[in-house]
Amino acid sequence: MDSPMCLVENADGELHVVPGAIKYLMGLNQQVVVVAVVGLYRTGKSYLMNKLAGKRKGFALGATIQSKTKGIWMWCVPHPEKRDHTLVLLDTEGLGDVEKGDSQNDAWIFSLAILLSSTLVYNSRGTIDNQAVENLQYVSELTERIKVNSSSAASSSHDDEEGGDAQFVQFFPNFVWAIRDFTLLLEIDGRNVTEDEYLEHSLELRKGGGKKILMYNLPRECIRNYFPSRKCFVFPTPTTPANMPHLDSMDEADLCGSFRKVADTFCRFIFQESRTKTVKGGHKVTGRMLGHLVNAYVETIAKGSVPCLENAVLAMAQIENQAAVDEGLVVYQRGMEEVKALFPVAMGQISAHHLRSDHQAMQAFMKRSFKDENGDFLKALAVAIAKHYADLLIQNEDASEKRCAALLEKLSAPMAQKTKEGIYTTPGGYELYCSHHDNMVAQYRAEPDKGVRAEEILEQFLREKSLEKNSILQADKKLTENEKKIHEEQEKRALAEQAVKMEAEKQHQLEKLIQEKERSHQEGICQLEAKMVQEAKEKQQELERALDSKLHEQEKLMAKGFTEKEAAMKEEIQSLREEEAKREEKEEQSRNFRAIAQGVIESVSNGLGHYFNYKKAREQRKAIVFKEQVRYDLKSGAVGNIPDMERMALKQDKMATPKLKTGAVDNSKDTTLPKVNTGTTDKSHGSEV
Repeated sequence: MDSPMCLVENADGELHVVPGAIKYLMGLNQQVVVVAVVGLYRTGKSYLMNKLAGKRKGFALGATIQSKTKGIWMWCVPHPEKRDHTLVLLDTEGLGDVEKGDSQNDAWIFSLAILLSSTLVYNSRGTIDNQAVENLQYVSELTERIKVNSSSAASSSHDDEEGGDAQFVQFFPNFVWAIRDFTLLLEIDGRNVTEDEYLEHSLELRKGGGKKILMYNLPRECIRNYFPSRKCFVFPTPTTPANMPHLDSMDEADLCGSFRKVADTFCRFIFQESRTKTVKGGHKVTGRMLGHLVNAYVETIAKGSVPCLENAVLAMAQIENQAAVDEGLVVYQRGMEEVKALFPVAMGQISAHHLRSDHQAMQAFMKRSFKDENGDFLKALAVAIAKHYADLLIQNEDASEKRCAALLEKLSAPMAQKTKEGIYTTPGGYELYCSHHDNMVAQYRAEPDKGVRAEEILEQFLREKSLEKNSILQADKKLTENEKKIHEEQEKRALAEQAVKMEAEKQHQLEKLIQEKERSHQEGICQLEAKMVQEAKEKQQELERALDSKLHEQEKLMAKGFTEKEAAMKEEIQSLREEEAKREEKEEQSRNFRAIAQGVIESVSNGLGHYFNYKKAREQRKAIVFKEQVRYDLKSGAVGNIPDMERMALKQDKMATPKLKTGAVDNSKDTTLPKVNTGTTDKSHGSEV
């Protein structure tokens, strides 16, 4: 991004997302580190953002008493230290702008900055005195403007007070206070202190219970309780008052050396310490996901409701998981294009491509998905892949049938011509016919790349030719009746042997499908376990960060003798630990890998049901065609030429046409699964029956 763009527009006191900025974020697949700056208007916030972007110009600085930044502006730049990360800089509209006259609007902008960032920079001028802390009044209103859990949205304010602080510290950004134009000495009671010690001293609580003390402590307690870490930087004046209006056009070398030193230290800290943006549950956020969050939060505020972290994450998870399904399917389809171009191929070849593409698709899905706790989206992907694979199996079989049929037609053409010329109807013709017939079959078997139906198509061909062969046998006057019977038995054995080869071919295909399903099952369990372990680890890190913050705060309260506050802090720590215990128990109950994996297997079976239904319908269609051929031969008086086993089958069947059942697998039960954009039209092969 060459220059900043408006992300959230503030027009007439109403907030709206800017479509162009959202579109940019939606195309950003890298994880993001989000740094937002807030503070009173005309305090030099934009300069810090330009410095972080490594640019002299970008965010409007302005040199008048009017605020330049309206709404929230965004600048996305490559992160200077984190590989494959994007640094998202958010410059917010100045708080307390007299031209707005709307503190509610300021409060929402402040809340959005907290919700969207992983590091929040509060920019002020002068010193950290009581007025500077009171200017942070919005921090004490956060329990009214941000909800953590969806259940708390309907809870009472008392419930919020009970658990709000403990929950906020898990999900809020790190807090950095940047003090501009600082002219005092960093001393407390004659002792030199660091910038951080200066901040902590300014945030110390006063003992007592009067209203004045409560009001004094309130914003300080909120800062201490809500943000997991605090850092302070004090910036001296960068140049003379006369040059301040021209700050954006001045060379770095012309700025005060001590100012440049602090600015460089500030940038180095932000680059190294600002963590990747996460959402509730510890899941790392990409630019695309940040776009979803911006949409969700701003739309909620526009409706007059309170943004809820849990609801926003659940809504984003639905969108992202559906996109993960679609992306996984595209990866699978792309992986199968190579083998599709080679149809017909052997079962082993298409199976190898399927397993590899299925693995790649699952990897793509796992990388993008999160909070798919019941495995519904994983099942949806499994169904989509199985259906696409079933279509490819059918296409491969059809291609094999066409190639084999064309090959047999080509190889049998000379024999057909000789039959037409009556060459085989002379005495000794049967022996000549058998010689040519065996030679043709040998040529057929020697031909490579016939595909998965080579033996089946040959079996059909031989069975069809058996009528012709038997007719030539009966017409050969050179043979005795006894010899004819011997040849008939030999033909029956040959047909039976070919039928065995055909069944072996089908059995091999079936075994391959079973092996594929088992291998996919085991791999799916491994990937699912790894995914859930990673998500549990992220949640644990989120909790530990909150606990560390609370324990650190507890130590400070103990050292200062705030017994009552320390007791309240202990309760918060205990609450966090109990919450974690409940979460682990709930996750342990729901983390039934085998049950989810079994559901995936059933989904795969449903998807492959399309293929098995097609095969069943094809077998039934083949039986009908054969019986119709026999019926025709009966009517034409050729019943004597029909082999005994076929005549028996005809007699038993009574020429009844079987009713085809295409619903062996009930796919109507899949209505609870997410929809999948397959990108192809599902052709019903059953309609050919």
